Amino acid sequence: MENEQIIVESSFSAMINAPIEKINIPEWCFTLPEKEYQSCSPAHIAAGFTTSPEGKRMSINVEVIGGSLMVQHYVEHLGEPTHLVLESVSDVFTPTGRSTIHVHWELSVKKIDDHTSEFTNRVQSRATEEFIKFIDQQGIPFEQFKAQRQPASIYHNQTETPLFAKSIERHALGKK
Repeated sequence: MENEQIIVESSFSAMINAPIEKINIPEWCFTLPEKEYQSCSPAHIAAGFTTSPEGKRMSINVEVIGGSLMVQHYVEHLGEPTHLVLESVSDVFTPTGRSTIHVHWELSVKKIDDHTSEFTNRVQSRATEEFIKFIDQQGIPFEQFKAQRQPASIYHNQTETPLFAKSIERHALGKK
């Protein structure tokens, strides 16, 4: 994993109109109905949850980013009510084949006042060794791939963040 190169790193924040004491990000993530997930981005196709082979909670997300279908297997590495860290070796399906990308997804909230919290959605994707070989075989330099991938990934995170915040808010306040 030390040889992995960062493809994209982005972080966006949005307000949640709910007291921090009512927010539980892991509970929201691991019970998120598929329709709710789909409502947070037109790129979102499907979502579900299961457990990893090690017995950890796992969120499965299917989405299209930059024209590539991604199946993400987010395994919980830290699960506190105000902080969730997930790691995935995500399958990426492109017109030229299938490979993997490592994705680190971090969701957190901090208290602003008694009725307001700030949600931050941070995503970092890194090329696996398999992915480097995959683009090398196609004659695509890593820096070129990175430059082409960044706008779509950053835009995706930027547009889903306020919608995730509203979804977390509804969950915190018991609204469906």
